[in-house]
Parts: sequence; C-alpha cells; structure tokens
Amino acid sequence: MKRFWLVLLSLGLIMAFSASAFAVDVKVSGEYYAAGLYLNKTSLNNGWGSEPNDSPSTAFFYQRLRVGTDFIVAPCLKLVTRFDAMERIWGGERSPVGVADSQSAGTRAENENIAIDIVYIDYTSPIGLFKVGYMPDYTFGTVFADQGTAMYDGQIQYFIKQGPFIGFLGYSKVTDNSLSAVSSGTINASRTDRDYDSYRIAGIYEFKGGEVGALFLYDRDATHRGSAGLFDSPPTGPYLSNIFVIDPYVKAKIGPVTLQAEALYYFGDALKWEGSAFGAPFNNALVGGDVSINALSVFVDATVTLNPVYFGGTFAYLSGDKPDANNPNGTGGTLEGGPKVNVGGADWNPCLMMFNTETMGYWVGPIYGHTNSVLDNQMSNAYFFQGRVGVKPIPQLDILMSASYAMADQKPTNPTNPFTGRTYANGTYGTEVDITGTYKITNNLSYMLGFGYLFTGDYFKGFDRAGEDYKIQDDFIVINKLVLSF
Repeated sequence: MKRFWLVLLSLGLIMAFSASAFAVDVKVSGEYYAAGLYLNKTSLNNGWGSEPNDSPSTAFFYQRLRVGTDFIVAPCLKLVTRFDAMERIWGGERSPVGVADSQSAGTRAENENIAIDIVYIDYTSPIGLFKVGYMPDYTFGTVFADQGTAMYDGQIQYFIKQGPFIGFLGYSKVTDNSLSAVSSGTINASRTDRDYDSYRIAGIYEFKGGEVGALFLYDRDATHRGSAGLFDSPPTGPYLSNIFVIDPYVKAKIGPVTLQAEALYYFGDALKWEGSAFGAPFNNALVGGDVSINALSVFVDATVTLNPVYFGGTFAYLSGDKPDANNPNGTGGTLEGGPKVNVGGADWNPCLMMFNTETMGYWVGPIYGHTNSVLDNQMSNAYFFQGRVGVKPIPQLDILMSASYAMADQKPTNPTNPFTGRTYANGTYGTEVDITGTYKITNNLSYMLGFGYLFTGDYFKGFDRAGEDYKIQDDFIVINKLVLSF
C-alpha cells in the first residue's frame, strides 16, 4: 500500500510540474525515405584515342528521416523546429567530422546521426507576422531559384497583409566572422566588418487563380576583406562583393492550364578590390581590375491537365560567363552568370541526372568528363528545354515521361588555367529521357521507380585537343524510393 501511495504521489508531482506544458499543443509532421540506385557509369570520360577510361558502376541504398515539430503556445504564437536524422548510405563509410553538409545547417557527420536545421519563432502580431530564428533561406516565387534545401541561415522576417497585398521585409546573417568563443583563432575575428549579410524587400499581389510578386535583394559579402587568399592563383582577396538582385514572378491557373514564370537579374560588384599588398595598392598590377556582375536567368513552365492525362513543358535560361569574365588580361571584367553568381535552385530537380541536386549532387557526387567538365549539381550557364507527358490510369498510380535537352550559354574557359583564354570545343550538355512511376500504397506511403538515360553531349569532351580523339560515353540511372509521409 505504501508503494501505491508513493507512485501516486510521484504522478501528482509530475502533473504539477508539467501543468504549464499542457497549454502547449504539439504538431508533428515529417518524411522518411529509403531509396536505392544503380548508376551505370561514374564518369562521362571514355578516354581518348586507344586509351579507354576506367569507369565502374555504382549501386547503394540510402535513407533520410526528416521531422518537423511545431510547438503551438497560443493561436498566434508557435515555435517551429525541424531535424534530420540517420541520413546515410546503408553500411557505407561515415563522413569525417567537420565536413560541411550541402543540404543542412549541420555537418555531414551530424546528419548521419541527428542535426537540427530549423528553429524559429512564428508570431502573428496585431501589426503583422514575424519570424525570427534559423530557417530555410533564399526562397521566393517559384521553385526555380529556391535554395531552401541547401541554405539555412539565421533570419528576421516580417510580413504584412492588406487585402490581396502582402508586403515583406527580411534580413539574413549568412556568415558571421565576429570575435567569439568559437572564432577567436581566425584571422577575420580580429577585424571588424568581415560578415556576409543579406537584405530583402518584396511585394506579392494575390488574385483569383494566382499571384504576382517581386523581390529586391542586396547581398553584402565582406568575408574576403582580410588578407586570406592573397597568394592564391589568381588572388582571391582582399575584396568586397555587393550583389543586387531583382526577382519578379507570376503563378496562374487558367482552366486546365497551370502557368508559372520567374526572372532574376543580378548586378553590382562581384570583386571590388581594396586594401594593399607588399606595401603597394592591391590593384590592377597584381590582380586585374574590379569585376562587375550582369547576369540574367529566366524560367517559364506550363502544365495542362486533362484527366487522366497531363502534359507540359519547361524553358530555362541562365547566362554564363564570357571567356574574359574573370579579367585574365588584368583589365577587369563582367560576370554574366556561371556557378559563381547565377544558378538554378537546389530545390529544383528537373531531371533524374542532369542538374539534380538531391540524387546526383548529394548522394552520388560529381560525375566528370574531360578537362574538369562535371555533371553534379545546380543548373548554371545553360539553355534548358523539357517536354513531358504523364498519365494517371488509376488514382493511386502516376506515370511520367520527360525528354530534356540542355546546352551551355557560354563555352567555359580552361578551368585549370583560366589565363590561357582557351574555351571548350562544344557547348551541348546532352539529351536526357526519364520515365518514373509512383504508386500510392496508402495515403501516407508511396513507392517510386525511375529510369533515366543521358545521351551525353560534346560539352564533356572539354577542349577535345586536335589529334587526341577525346571520347565520351552515355550513362543511365535506375532509382527506386519508398517514401513515408506523416
């Protein structure tokens, strides 16, 4: 009997100390997937002349658990959190400690165990909505340029809604090099103004069947103002970057047609040299002139739904760097785009292989051709065309086929020695045909099977030096994925 009363008293104490927690509602959502893939070739380089290139296949299983939890303190106030866990290849090698993760706020090793990416306050006040904390960054408009799966930064966001109009102000701390307990050993920590800050203002107008909006963004990157990189070739510091972006978009549904379009224009200073070196101004004599930015990307997508069939197409353009963009002659230059400035979003994966950040960029890794040409990650320096058609013969089954063609806007300069002025011989990335089938086993459980074949383009021959007969090879991938959503 004494044990009974002891247990009862313990439960009473637990109830008393937990009384405040009962005022909090908890909403949990998430996704777990287990997937497997087979990639026929791990290189697009097939050697040259009579010398073949060793290019084995690869096959492995991998998984990710992603859980979001909202702690709803009041109808107008909640704490939003999300973590990733057990993100690893089954039986695969573990990542070294400290290696950055391209799709997380944590390291790769932390994600193989558990890493928290999102924690922020969501408060709907009498004067508007405030969000303060760590959250996905660079997300606006359509999915085309969104970086939400790749960038998580500390931010302050403010939204105000008046009728159909939504106003937005935002600030993001991308990199902080201030002196602190964890940065006291860095060069930049002993100096002021070495941070990377981003400022945003936007407006969105909602109308029946769609919305239209525009964002103005200013990125100030002062992380290279120190002496780091002075002896690199070419030198990478000290300089300041001031990048401005104008980003309008539109989404609309007209009968069976769903339309979306977005354009981004970049301008400003990519490299504004400053400071001194060897007792003399750090100027054209050492690194060349300042490098400005003049880049453009355009995205147009349309889908027509005529149940059980749907079809559509996508066009994307991302300007690439001209051969003299990086001031090889010491006269300054203009970045027209390329991977340094103008890229497609990490959230946008239009193919199973080409420009797929999730599968190819994160799990498989880079697939190289000749002269450092690479198929790995976000789209850049490209004209992209895609046609697709799908059918849902039964509500649970969705079958989609697409054909995509991509070519470079500018043939790249020699990546191993940009001062030579030599460019690639060809600019065609290739043509990819993808077929996927997704079956909903239950409302929360689905299975996807996909096949993609890449007819590799001559871009991956690199320079294709005369008389050396550079060869490339086609490639294909088979992927299947079991997804549980809750």
